[in-house]
Amino acid sequence: MEENTGKIQLIEIKSKKMRYLIPESLETERLYLRMFRESDWKDIHEYYSDPECTRYTIGSPLKEYESWRKMAALLGHWQLRNYGSYAIEEKSIKKVIGVAGLDYPNDWPEPEIQWGLSRQFWGRGYASEAVRAIKKMTVQYLPGLSLISLIHPNNTNSINLAKAVGTYFEKEYFFRDDTWNIYRHA
Repeated sequence: MEENTGKIQLIEIKSKKMRYLIPESLETERLYLRMFRESDWKDIHEYYSDPECTRYTIGSPLKEYESWRKMAALLGHWQLRNYGSYAIEEKSIKKVIGVAGLDYPNDWPEPEIQWGLSRQFWGRGYASEAVRAIKKMTVQYLPGLSLISLIHPNNTNSINLAKAVGTYFEKEYFFRDDTWNIYRHA
């Protein structure tokens, strides 16, 4: 009987390794991109509670409990779509500084690469480093997946980043009572 239990455990371990369509973590020179952990919520709350960080994404800053729910939703996306967004951990300080990854909520026009960083980490190339790693991973694991980034036309920082990582403007798109721009990843 113990022998069978051991085999079942081994099968469960093997299936966990193949659980998602993409890796659960990536590594770049300065970053670990990994699934969120419960202990990350205070770090990610720095991003979600900042009105400047959320102006062009969710529209307004979140309270602590809302940031925790958002983090839980990011994890839930992995369960529903078999891929998702990563916590961006800066290696040298071992702190989660933002979020980046594949996202496809039920009302989105197409799957997208999303990104967002806490304001104190803007302008250091972290977001473009994360997005480039995600694009490279996507080509390897989901080669047929066409990706967009849905960006508000006033969000010049994200538009500049999108262009820097090889997107092109495709079209305007009316979404959630506003006009957004679709940038296609090449």
